[in-house]
Parts: sequence; C-alpha cells; structure tokens
Amino acid sequence: MKYYYNTQLKGKSFEEAIELVKDELKKEGFGVLTEIDVQSTLKNKIGVDFKKYKILGACNPHFAHQALTHEDKIGVFLPCNVVVEEQVGGAIEVSAVDPIASMISVENESLGALAGEVKAKLQRVIDGLA
Repeated sequence: MKYYYNTQLKGKSFEEAIELVKDELKKEGFGVLTEIDVQSTLKNKIGVDFKKYKILGACNPHFAHQALTHEDKIGVFLPCNVVVEEQVGGAIEVSAVDPIASMISVENESLGALAGEVKAKLQRVIDGLA
C-alpha cells in the first residue's frame, strides 16, 4: 500500500508552493502547527547540503480531537505531514501522508471512517494544487 499521495507543481517557486499548500490546507480546515526546514537543519546540524525540503505538520483540530477520543495514543501519528520538496530541474513536488495507511497498524476499527474523512480532505488539498 502506498503511504502517501503527491503532485508536481510547475511554474511555482518553492516559497510560492509553500504558501499555496498552506492556503489549500486552510480551505480544508487544517492549520500548520510545525514547519521543519530539513535543508537548513541538515546543514546546521551535520554540515550536509540537501535540496529544499520542508515538512509541514498540518492539523485539523476537529478530527484530531475525535481521533484522540477514540485512541489516546494516536498522537504519535499527529499532526498529518505534508512535504514540499524541490526536485532536480526546479519542479516542486508536494506529498501528503495517507492517514488510512497510517491507521493500519492501529488496532481500532473506529478510526477507519475518521481516517477516510481526513484522507479525502488531504486528497482535495493535493488535487487543489494541480
């Protein structure tokens, strides 16, 4: 099973792509709680040059609350990560976690429908970028 879905953006700078992703997430009720600049972190911590790569930790409070109510340890899977990375040639790729794939390891059937709803929202985010 594929654990993410993605799309390629052409004609957008990395910074424009970040803002576009945040806008699409907001439309679906997500806020960005964390923003990890992997390129900068790797350079500062271990001196490695790496492509532009940011991990956005997206959270929809309504769904997070429901998930935590059904399974209090589900927080290890939160927030939902969305990755924005610059590919060779300058194209920007955006990938989002598939919550259904994440929930396979959690033995709680009540999370299945919830994961499906979150997946649909994240898929609309990705589709809205195209």
